[in-house]
Amino acid sequence: MVEEIMKSEEQKLIDVNKHRGVRSDGEEDEQLEEGEIVGGDADTLSSSSSSRPGTAIAQHPLEHSWTFWFDTPSAKSKQVAWGSSMRPIYTFSTVEEFWSLYNNIHRPSKLAQGADFYCFKNKIEPKWEDPVCANGGKWTMTFTKAKSDTCWLYTLLAMIGEQFDHGDDICGAVVNVRARQEKIALWTKNAANESAQLSIGKQWKEFIDYNDTIGFIFHEDAKTLDRSAKNKYTV
Repeated sequence: MVEEIMKSEEQKLIDVNKHRGVRSDGEEDEQLEEGEIVGGDADTLSSSSSSRPGTAIAQHPLEHSWTFWFDTPSAKSKQVAWGSSMRPIYTFSTVEEFWSLYNNIHRPSKLAQGADFYCFKNKIEPKWEDPVCANGGKWTMTFTKAKSDTCWLYTLLAMIGEQFDHGDDICGAVVNVRARQEKIALWTKNAANESAQLSIGKQWKEFIDYNDTIGFIFHEDAKTLDRSAKNKYTV
């Protein structure tokens, strides 16, 4: 399904790129501020992803709507409470909207140090306090600097393409850009369901061909123990 989504949208990506001013090498013609979408406001982007003059493009609905969120480093330094600087960027519900958005926002390797970029099911906030996330946890993968771009894309495709056997347990994913490394975490909602979490962790590694061991931490442990929290599951 991941490959199918990518192949079916290849030509649409080319069309969107030409319309949006994105070069064939994937680089934008103009520099953006962190989290900014090329080409202006969300309404313009939405309309361009669904139609072009004289052409009707069939829409392919996703099982769930998803929202991109962004937490900029400059805003984080001024925030009073954790998460107060986090903001939703855009919600998409079709394959075409996803590709139009993805192709016009920065990859993790282009984000500033300290940035956090999220993709969560619509109406779920990427916070421990969110009722859906409260009893959950996360799997985490670590990458050397500027090496997470492809795995971030494959993670997104696996999520929105409903490739996980326990997809209903998934809340979303986040990529954290730091000075020496990047991390991608997959958030789930029922940490105590060991069999579901192990299945998700194993499938995630298979989807993106990740060979190192990954660990799962309960959000409750992370809140109380911070960096001392230990993995409850590993695969």
